[in-house]
Amino acid sequence: MSLRNIAIIAHVDHGKTTLIDVLLKQSGVYRDNQKVEERAMDSNDLEKERGITILAKVTSIDWKGSRINIVDTPGHADFGGEVERILHMVDGVVLLVDAAEGPMPQTKFVLSKALKLGLKPIVAINKIDKPDGRPDEVLDEVFDLFANLEANEEQLDFHVLYGSAKQGWMAQDADGPQTSVGPLLDKVLEHVPEPETQEGAFRMLATTIESDNFLGRILTGRVVSGTIMPNQAVKALDRDGKVVETGRVTQVLSFRGLNRQPDEKGAVAGDIVSLAGLTKATVADTLCDPSIDMPLEAQPIDPPTLSMTFRINDGPLAGQEGDKVQSRVIRERLLKEAEGNVAIKITEGEDSDSFEVAGRGELLLAILIETMRREGFELTVGRPKVLLTQDENGKLIEPIEEVIIDLDEEFSGAVVQKLQERRADLVEMKPSGTGRTRLVFHAPTRGLIGYQPELMSDTRGTAIFNRVFHEFAPYKGDIEMRKTGVLISNGQGTSVPYALFHLEDRGPMMIGAGVPVYEGMIIGEHTRGNDLEVNVLKGKQLSNVRSSGKDEAVKLTTPMKMTLERALSYIADDELVEVTPESIRLRKAYLDPHERKRAARSKAS
Repeated sequence: MSLRNIAIIAHVDHGKTTLIDVLLKQSGVYRDNQKVEERAMDSNDLEKERGITILAKVTSIDWKGSRINIVDTPGHADFGGEVERILHMVDGVVLLVDAAEGPMPQTKFVLSKALKLGLKPIVAINKIDKPDGRPDEVLDEVFDLFANLEANEEQLDFHVLYGSAKQGWMAQDADGPQTSVGPLLDKVLEHVPEPETQEGAFRMLATTIESDNFLGRILTGRVVSGTIMPNQAVKALDRDGKVVETGRVTQVLSFRGLNRQPDEKGAVAGDIVSLAGLTKATVADTLCDPSIDMPLEAQPIDPPTLSMTFRINDGPLAGQEGDKVQSRVIRERLLKEAEGNVAIKITEGEDSDSFEVAGRGELLLAILIETMRREGFELTVGRPKVLLTQDENGKLIEPIEEVIIDLDEEFSGAVVQKLQERRADLVEMKPSGTGRTRLVFHAPTRGLIGYQPELMSDTRGTAIFNRVFHEFAPYKGDIEMRKTGVLISNGQGTSVPYALFHLEDRGPMMIGAGVPVYEGMIIGEHTRGNDLEVNVLKGKQLSNVRSSGKDEAVKLTTPMKMTLERALSYIADDELVEVTPESIRLRKAYLDPHERKRAARSKAS
């Protein structure tokens, strides 16, 4: 049976996982009466909730006597560490582009990686059934993108298909026939080469890692040479050729549809498989026969751009909602994450109870925090900090991101002004159809922290915001961030409606009535630039004189909903987000007001 290895790459929400659903159904993976979950490849709870792919996954289908291994890759640049490694396992890519939105930042990011590896994409223009679809213009934009990314002549001569994954069809032209996705699979067999293999004993580059309660550490990759059988002796080499460990493969797992099955016959060169049995080998290590001494070349990963401080929860309410609160447990969990996610780097913090976690972006770190809180962890997290470096001449440089914003024309002036205040440069401004405008900026990552909620407010929730790492550039100077102070609780107890009602003229609240609060906890936003300590525990004074009429019930304004991402982008340098399985609270780093004043004085001096 001939073999093909392909990856499907696309921007977030361009229909990648939906297309794989259709490929699985129409290739006969499912029984006729089998109940199939929508977006079957998004197996992670967070993936289903957010509608994005976070972890790369492999599936396989049989088509016309050939087996096609398909990798569903993350579309967001924050998970670029996954994308870079995955592309080394495949010999071709299907580039999926929305017929209305066209190429977006993450399309550009993943495509640039694929083109550098010499892969020749097949372009599929999806969602052609959308009323605002513009397939011809989008095709021109895709060609321009290929040219801008310095694609070679062979790559520029790409094959194009049109269709709708939701309706279950792909065709050579936009008018059909609208019958199946068979034309896409035919193009894959015709234009994607069979895997290149090398002579010699078994070698495989570990591309992804995961943990299984029964099998232990599972490493997935493509077999470059030789064969691998269960119970075969292997060793692991790091990038420098040092032996990490030696051992035996307990199971060889092959992908069949959505399932990963033990394969007693083993795997041959060119196939993508998972191996169990090793305990120390990790991503980018070469798994090989004991006779091999030279490791396979591993692709360098783009460096992290953001870091956050993870600390224990040392607030008064610590330990009431989570069962994993000790620094030792948090350290073990973070180190385990860093093993499988090479885009994350963990270092010890200033004290024994804190850790610096660096990653590719806010979303990547927010997903890690959300995963940990669902596992029962309690922790506090500091404001995201951009990692600044120095160039060859010793000058400070910082990460710059390309920002693409689609919005209604009437809001463009306010958005341009706000982003220019954040040191962004307007690169392009053009109409994007029916009263909409597309703005393209080059903005420092520092200036984008906390901007998205502000953008949604300025555009009444109608803007579409996308960003991707662009380059490192000279430091652009100080940026003024949040201009308002916060309201801080001056005592511990339960918030009282009467007190909240009389504080509403000071600014919007972040909590409602009957919520546990403590001294130093942030309960709202101050309308002015300074912080203000307030009493949210104060009830109405009762007297023995009764009026003839009843007191009116207090009507409180709905508090601001602070999601994890919004909270992380909202806090200032002297504030923390307290994360538990049930709550997200904002607090000052120093809960005692006297300590806050001392810290402010020492910082000023």
